[in-house]
Amino acid sequence: MTSLLEIRAAARDDLAVLHPLIERAYRGDSARKGWTHEADLMSSARTDRATLEAIVADPASRLLVAERDGQMIGCVHVADLGDARAYLGMLCVEPGLQGSGLGKRLIDAAEAIARETFHAAQIEMTVIEVRAELLAYYQRRGYAPTGEHRPFPVKTDPPLRLAVLVKPLD
Repeated sequence: MTSLLEIRAAARDDLAVLHPLIERAYRGDSARKGWTHEADLMSSARTDRATLEAIVADPASRLLVAERDGQMIGCVHVADLGDARAYLGMLCVEPGLQGSGLGKRLIDAAEAIARETFHAAQIEMTVIEVRAELLAYYQRRGYAPTGEHRPFPVKTDPPLRLAVLVKPLD
């Protein structure tokens, strides 16, 4: 019997389970089971509960969660930037499930929300510039570097920058 994957909008009640999933995917030793982590670059928390609550409450944002057999196994954030543009961020997959195609499915779902709900013609994202394998992953999914860089929101040593990537939405 094959279990079904469900991707849906997160609710405030999901955050008690979702927040630790995000931290496991991005930080600490558990993140090293996957390939998309930032554990070697920083040790601070990836996000906090208040930020997630604000995203869930914001009508211009959707925090999508992926569930299989009642277990949350991934998420992605998509936001309306206005002017027919959207933002994709906080893509995470349970570390032991990375490489399974779930990230691609979450990206597809976020892009559909960007097109259908936010009427976006373009979606952008930022990736830590030194994460060459992650930049390549997004480029294989149609995201192109713009040449623009933004400062990383948290002080790090050495300092990090974010590369901006964009993808047209057909």
